[in-house]
Amino acid sequence: MSDTSKTVKADKVDTSTVAPADDPTAAGVTVVDPRLLVREEGFKGYITEFKRKVKGGELGSLPVVVGLIVIWTIFQLKNDRFLSAGNLSDIGYYMSAYGMLAIGLVFVLLLGEIDLSVGSVSGLASTIFAVFVVNHSMNPWLSLVLTIITGALIGALHGWFFAKIGVPAFVVTLAGLLGWNGLMLWLLGSSGTINIPSDSGPVHLLAQNSFFMDQAIIGAYLLAGLGVVLSLVGNFGEQRRRRAAGVPFKPTAEILLRVALLAIASFAAAAVLNNAQGVTNALVIFLAALVVIDFVLRRTTYGRKVFAVGGGIEAARRAGINVPMVRITVFAISGGFAAIGGMFFAGQTASATLSAGTGDVLMLAIAAAVIGGTSLFGGRGSVWSALLGMLVIQSIKTGLNLLNMNTSIQYMITGGVLLGAVVIDSVSRRSQKASGRG
Repeated sequence: MSDTSKTVKADKVDTSTVAPADDPTAAGVTVVDPRLLVREEGFKGYITEFKRKVKGGELGSLPVVVGLIVIWTIFQLKNDRFLSAGNLSDIGYYMSAYGMLAIGLVFVLLLGEIDLSVGSVSGLASTIFAVFVVNHSMNPWLSLVLTIITGALIGALHGWFFAKIGVPAFVVTLAGLLGWNGLMLWLLGSSGTINIPSDSGPVHLLAQNSFFMDQAIIGAYLLAGLGVVLSLVGNFGEQRRRRAAGVPFKPTAEILLRVALLAIASFAAAAVLNNAQGVTNALVIFLAALVVIDFVLRRTTYGRKVFAVGGGIEAARRAGINVPMVRITVFAISGGFAAIGGMFFAGQTASATLSAGTGDVLMLAIAAAVIGGTSLFGGRGSVWSALLGMLVIQSIKTGLNLLNMNTSIQYMITGGVLLGAVVIDSVSRRSQKASGRG
């Protein structure tokens, strides 16, 4: 056994002591498997694990959740309509479009790269859809499929220049930001606007409507129940697999507690939204996309490859991962979700306009992913950051609108929140390296 690695067996908890990889002479750092710690120490184990994570810089979603509570508290004290059912329903509806762009950006950020074209691609997507449906009388659903494919191909083109030619992603996507916006303006022509019939399939679906129509109340509770069941099945499935593999697993009591808390939150949200118009289609699709993409990132080989490339290109290449393929597909995913987000914006306005995808669309989408916890340095993050980040940003936008604040104030506050998120990310990474876990 080497001098820098040994195993210490305590009465209650097994720990291993290792030195940081970049400093062979450093003192050992105790590493504890959290599942084993909780199983052996019970509730005390949760406290111990929480303290270890905070000291080690593994803050997770804690800063975002705390920030969201503070934001909601302040705006509710300033205007008691902020936490009303109608206002919360509006927050959920309008954040979905930006959230779709943020989902695609999470993939790019996990590589430590950036995609500056998503705003322009979303605007171009809504314009292409409008041209297909209005100018060429194409079936709306076929138009939707072609629009999303176009967005994915545009993203793949960016990825090809980046992965194969070696042009920096910043430059490629900056060129895309300008070029695709120019193409959108050309397609719109002198009128600058194409009105889309509000009853055309996707546009009607993504307006502020609900799948369940007159049964919106039942639908909200069905969705809440479905989420709880999926969580229960997923957690117990993971426990069974880890137990069969002979590795530490979450205790049944912890799983039941987590699912119970999720059930309380889900059914409370459903009850609040039912006091307005129920759960909108846009929000349902956004949440479904989060679940699917989270599964792809955490449970598939492709998702592990994305994290591996983001964690270290050379190490990923030596492990046999096709790095160019991963890079190209990641940008294709970003372009595809940008197109979907563009359709969400079109559903809100029933039109394609000169302003589509411009203004603050790009910055807010990037800010949502970063504020939600996805690292700008790559290799760390979760697709759920798109939800948390957009909740923060849309809450700020809606709250300031209720207070009749100028847009300039909104930009300054959002910029400050974004800077704070990046600072926390940087400090967190430094703490992890200091504790030998970076």
